[in-house]
Amino acid sequence: MRYKLLGKSGLRVAEISLGVMGFGKDWEWGASKKESRKIFDAYAEAGGNFIDTANFYTKGTSEKFVGEFVADDRDRWVVATKYSLDMGNGDPNLSGNHRKNMVQAVEASLKRMNTDYIDLLWLHIWDFTTPVDELMRAFDDLVRQGKILYAGISDTPAWIVAHANTVADLRGWTPFVGLQIEYSLRERTVERDLLPMAKHFDIGVAAWSPLGGGVLTGKYNDLAEGSAAPGRLKNTQERDRAIAAVVVEVAKEVERSPAQVAINWLRQQSQVVIPIIGATKLDQLKDNLACLDFTLSPEQMARLNEVSAVEPGFPNRFLHAETVQKFAFGGALAKIDNHRR
Repeated sequence: MRYKLLGKSGLRVAEISLGVMGFGKDWEWGASKKESRKIFDAYAEAGGNFIDTANFYTKGTSEKFVGEFVADDRDRWVVATKYSLDMGNGDPNLSGNHRKNMVQAVEASLKRMNTDYIDLLWLHIWDFTTPVDELMRAFDDLVRQGKILYAGISDTPAWIVAHANTVADLRGWTPFVGLQIEYSLRERTVERDLLPMAKHFDIGVAAWSPLGGGVLTGKYNDLAEGSAAPGRLKNTQERDRAIAAVVVEVAKEVERSPAQVAINWLRQQSQVVIPIIGATKLDQLKDNLACLDFTLSPEQMARLNEVSAVEPGFPNRFLHAETVQKFAFGGALAKIDNHRR
């Protein structure tokens, strides 16, 4: 295991994060406490230090398990949790991004994990309601109080994140150093705006669902169209099957599992991306961690890129058109050394 700096900070986090949404069986699936401990210990043995949980996961059981597991060596661990989502009591002020919910959620998470501080607090999902000024001041207050050390944001449009970090910079408040997004060979639309925004602001990127909900392992390719499959995978699209087929093909070439190939595609991006791997069985985690033992060739990366490519969309497609570029640079593009492009 190697370590990366999380965005514009000095925080060192493992190149792979352990997602523990499945710690506990309160959602009638997931890992028992005994199996969760085995998964945690295996990740620790591999050199991991970056745990990703949330107050919402398994109705708080995930946080409880994490708190217990890290207790013997708390300072070694970078514990990241989230707030924003309804914990099931129906109170309108106990969900959302606002200050009241943030403060009560942090206090509850600290109690569940039996710890004095949270290393990284993620905003879980943007609510399109809370003023950005209120949000960033509330994060800054918690940092100054020592209850959280860093702030991150998940599942939010790029323009809002850019606005928030600009406000924080202008007012001397704590900025977001982490951005958590869905990113995989199956979901690459984040390359249009979210990833360039993160690069510009030097925000670290963590990717959830690196296996595309299991599609990239190829396990759904043999199902007939419309066959029973979990959730949104019930009707796996033709594009998904095509991508999975190439992942499986590359996996056979390197004598590795498709999951390892899909994770390594993320790890080998030019922009640092930290995959969040989740597991409910020890064998799953061990297989995923074995991605650290090899790299994909440029030719293999090219094939994976080609089969999974997405349209850049407007305005990206328009702005990079040859004619537009010619007009924008007066025909002298080749003579201009523009490091920002």
